[in-house]
Amino acid sequence: MDGVKPIFLIPLLLIIAAGELIAGQNCGCAYIVSQEFFDELTSQADHSCEGNGFYTRDAFLNAWQSYPGFAESSSIDDSKREIAAFFAHVSHETTRMCFKDQEDKSNPYCDPNAQEYPCTPGKMYYGRGPLQISWNYNYGPAGQEIGFDGLNWPEGVSTDAIISFKTALWFWMRNVHGIISQGFGATIRAINGVVECGGGNQDAVNDRVNLYQNYCGQFNVSPGDNLYC
Repeated sequence: MDGVKPIFLIPLLLIIAAGELIAGQNCGCAYIVSQEFFDELTSQADHSCEGNGFYTRDAFLNAWQSYPGFAESSSIDDSKREIAAFFAHVSHETTRMCFKDQEDKSNPYCDPNAQEYPCTPGKMYYGRGPLQISWNYNYGPAGQEIGFDGLNWPEGVSTDAIISFKTALWFWMRNVHGIISQGFGATIRAINGVVECGGGNQDAVNDRVNLYQNYCGQFNVSPGDNLYC
């Protein structure tokens, strides 16, 4: 009986759909970050990459529950644009989900002036995770909010995938979410504007914009205006 679902399957399908909505927690748009979409993101990483198999959709959805304001909007198109922007930056920062840790580990990224979050001797606060969170003044408060010791165990960001995505969402909600309506260019400025914007690194800006436009296309939504910085 093509096109007719057995009655006993209907409750099961409803349970599965409800589970997806609960997993997303916000606008019911966990379906936007589908397994197919996430698999395409991670498939770009070579099998030899340290990040291969680390970044998972389940870890992202789990972390998302702690930040229900992420992609929360009265407009589904605005939600799609924020998700596209987030993953555009994630793909760029991790070189297509290849890296968990920053390649250049020579800089400890310890700011002695951030006395509220003193560096632990021997610990390095270089970029880690989906948005490559760096500096002791980020690891400290991120750890406090998320529930791990960011100053004494910064390695947790590249060890536990849920913590890793939570740090990315923590940074995003503090620095990017509030200006998302200003266009994608504003998000570049918030994340790495000092280095890239105003001609600082046009290739990097172009890569971020191309990724964003690609993901918006996959979500069937216009990327909006003000894409560059």
